[in-house]
Order: sequence, then C-alpha cells, then structure tokens
Amino acid sequence: MESLSIALVLVVITVAAYDFTNGFHDAADMVATAIASRAMRPATAITIVSIFTLMAPFTVGLAVADTVGTFIDISDLSHQLGEAIVIAALLAAISYNLITWKLGYPSSSSNSLAGGLTGAGLYAAGTSHINWGWEALQQFQLEGLMKVGAGLLVSPLFGFIIGYLIMKLIFLVFRHFSVRIRPLFIITQYFSVAWLGFSHGANDAQKGMAIIGMMLLASGHTQVFSVPDWAILLCAVSITLGTMFGGWSIIKTLGFGLYRLRTIHAVANQLGSALVNSLATSIGAPTSTTQVVTATLLGNGAAEKPQHVRWGKAAGIVAGWWLNIPVSMLLGATYCFVYLALWSPA
Repeated sequence: MESLSIALVLVVITVAAYDFTNGFHDAADMVATAIASRAMRPATAITIVSIFTLMAPFTVGLAVADTVGTFIDISDLSHQLGEAIVIAALLAAISYNLITWKLGYPSSSSNSLAGGLTGAGLYAAGTSHINWGWEALQQFQLEGLMKVGAGLLVSPLFGFIIGYLIMKLIFLVFRHFSVRIRPLFIITQYFSVAWLGFSHGANDAQKGMAIIGMMLLASGHTQVFSVPDWAILLCAVSITLGTMFGGWSIIKTLGFGLYRLRTIHAVANQLGSALVNSLATSIGAPTSTTQVVTATLLGNGAAEKPQHVRWGKAAGIVAGWWLNIPVSMLLGATYCFVYLALWSPA
C-alpha cells in the first residue's frame, strides 16, 4: 500500500506540472491577439485570463473529465498496469508541451494527453480496453474515443468557420463606422478575453482532474471513476499559475507571425474561440484551446484579406498539429514500456 500511495502522490504532483505547462501554453494563445493589437497591456490580459480560468472549474460540471477519464477502461486492470498508463500519458504530454514551447510553436496539451493515454493504453492493455465509441456512433451519438477525437480534431475546423463568419458579420454591422469606433472594440475585449479564459478553464482544467480520477481508480483508492473536490482545486490553481506566467515565444508566433493584427481581429478571435470552447464543453467534448484560437485567427484573416495571411507559417503550425497525436502516442507507449521494465515485480 505504501508504494501505491507514493505512486499516487507522484501522479498528483505530475498532474500539477502538466496543468502548469498547459496553462502557460494556452495563456499565450488566449492573450496573443489582445497584446498584438495593443488593446491591452500584457499584465492586464494575463490577469483577466487567470482570474476567469480559476473560476470556471467550480461553476461548470465535469462532463469533459468524465469523457477523458473513461475512454480507456482501467477498472479491471492490475494496479501496476493502470498506474503505468496514467503516468506514461502524463509524461508524454509534458514532454511534448516542453519541446514545442521551447520551439515557440503552439501545440495542443489536450492532443498530447489524449495521444499519450491512447499509446500507453494500447501498449499496456490492448485494444479491448479502449472505448472506441463505434456502437454509439451508429446510433448518431458520441462517446469514448470518438467524442475525444471529435472534440480535438473537429473543433479547429469549426473554429476556422466561426472565425470567418464572425469577422464577416462585424464588417457587415460596422461597415459605415469610422476609426472612432475602435474604443468600443477595446472595451469589448475585456469581456471577450474574460469569456475565453473562462471557457479555457471549463474545458482544459478538467483533463488533469480526469487523470487524478483515473489514478485513484487504478491504485484502488476508489471503485469507480470520480473526481474529488481537492483534485478540482489543485488543477484549477495549477493551470491558473501556469496562465500567469505565459509563453512569450508563442505570443510572438501567434500575435505577430500570421498577419498584422488589429483590434477588430482580436475581438473576433476571442469571441469565436470562446464560443467553440463553450459549445464543446456543454456536450463533454475536450478541445484544444491552442488549436481553436489559432484556427479561429486564420478564419478571421481569411474573411478580410486572405492574401495578407502568412499561409506558409500557418501550414507549419498545422503540420505540428498532425504530428502531435502520433508523436504523443509513441511517447506514451515508450514511457509505459520503460515504467513497466523498471518497476515490474520480480
């Protein structure tokens, strides 16, 4: 029992580290447009995002945590195999986060975690313990891996479309206004940035909670998947602390690397991204705030002047998304192999 308790403590610490890296990754994405448009000071934008990121997990349900925590069934696995899957997935997600942060590319913490869980689950337990969601899909419902995939892979496309439409709508409504309308968009950003931060906390913070719930189940501390109140608090605080630090290299990539941002782009981006995140959270589908913000930003640019968007730079970012899941799966399987090799019973 002592070893199980130690393993649980290590996972809780690692989840806090994961949520911290998730926070500074996604904080950069959320505040990049506000900073690049010079509508807000960096400290102001990050403070608003941090406050609302912290609030969200205590005011919404845990539908996203239930989705992430149950698409791999570890209830009938040995403690060792269950723990190996959870720990390997965490290490895979953190590794990918740190690598892409160092390179200054906006990657998806959510994709990294889902990929790590899938890779480790396939290696340690095989395909029979993964809820693929095929049967539910035949009844036009989403569950299991299908819901995870829909949330993570479809949300960027949805973000691009929403970003395009919101930008067109803004141009239509304000087409007869002069530059004097800019103060209205600056004020609006305080609300749109707050909503984006709230939607981020409501969705992304739940993934770390899911991991803790899985570890409690794997180590025998609970009999069914559940998330205790202390895990909600830990994940909310960790992701908020990460948000407060931010990732300035990613802000440079998103805020200044795709096209010349103005205040109108920033408002459209924040509103569109928050809307996509909120819709996904309402059905329990995990999203990647990084991908949603970036895709929405590209939709904003395409709606105004497609030729001004640096599509080559955008293609490099999107290429990184396609690498995210397979690389994370490979990392998850590798870490699982190493864990089992080092801690296999004699």
